[in-house]
Amino acid sequence: MPKIKTNRAIAKRFKKTAKGGLKSANAFTSHRFHGKTKKQRRQLRGTSMTGATMTKKYTHLLHK
Repeated sequence: MPKIKTNRAIAKRFKKTAKGGLKSANAFTSHRFHGKTKKQRRQLRGTSMTGATMTKKYTHLLHK
């Protein structure tokens, strides 16, 4: 049986945490900031955790 390859698109966008969760950068941070409040822009700076339902799917694709 061959080894399962890691999905490279997922590997570039998500990092696995010590407890098995997935973190990624936030969307909506590239342009059009004039329509967003200062609070929105500040909260979009960091990373965010992926929800439980998507974590299960993405972890399978990561194979780490």
